Amino acid sequence: MIDRLHPYLFMGVSPREADYASARVAVLPLPYEGTVSYGAGTARGPAAILAASQQVELWDEELDRETHEVGIATLAPVAPAKDSPESQVERVYRAARRVARDGKFILGLGGEHTVSLGVIRALREVHPNLCVLQVDAHLDLRDEYAGARHSHASVMRRVSELGCSIVCCGARAFDREEWEFAQKAGVAIFRGREIYGSTAFVDAAVERLGDPVFVTIDVDGLDPKIMPSTGTPEPGGLEYYQLLALLRAVGERRTVVGCDVVELAPDGVNHHSELLAARIAYKMIGYFVAA
Repeated sequence: MIDRLHPYLFMGVSPREADYASARVAVLPLPYEGTVSYGAGTARGPAAILAASQQVELWDEELDRETHEVGIATLAPVAPAKDSPESQVERVYRAARRVARDGKFILGLGGEHTVSLGVIRALREVHPNLCVLQVDAHLDLRDEYAGARHSHASVMRRVSELGCSIVCCGARAFDREEWEFAQKAGVAIFRGREIYGSTAFVDAAVERLGDPVFVTIDVDGLDPKIMPSTGTPEPGGLEYYQLLALLRAVGERRTVVGCDVVELAPDGVNHHSELLAARIAYKMIGYFVAA
């Protein structure tokens, strides 16, 4: 039976391992759903992941490692802005900026994908050559969506404007404008239908990445049969071990300075999706920090 000491700390680590001063990892909950366009519920995502993490074993059988021993501090959630998505991005940026300047590895828990921009902005100030690996069913490269330039559908367009190179894996639903922008901007795209059921793309994807890297995982990048609880699901996504092969290769060959898991929308019926999101988040700490 899994034993935990605190229900609000990621993985329920001990108070010693959750101490911010000594922890190598800072978990930043980002509950926000200001621009969702189909299914709602992403504001509940961070709390659901934190709760589900209580059921994830601390020992990683693949890595033969107690990953939590690196120290994992769970920070207070960034309160949702009520006026505009721009305000929310600014709030996230300010919260992440302190953590980035402290030299911590940032693990963001979303929340809709818009919140990733604030974390990436903060990390790029510390790491000017930051590039981004995006796992996503969508390119999120629209210049604006529903009249908003800061949106879950345009977040990677804003990231590109920061000067970050982008590698996207799993995209399978996007419009002509996004595709044409991606070609002009040099966004590397490994489309869902090209990589489905295979890990052959992993080496090529990692080779397209610079250093250091931020990894953003929109859970709709996974196949909906294993990740049903998300607002904009698309058929034909990545499988669990396929994703892990990609993440492990990135951790082995690149320096990763932060990551996030976004767009979880708990359905209140089953706990499968939030458990999977929590497990992926913990696996990334193992691949990127504890190695």
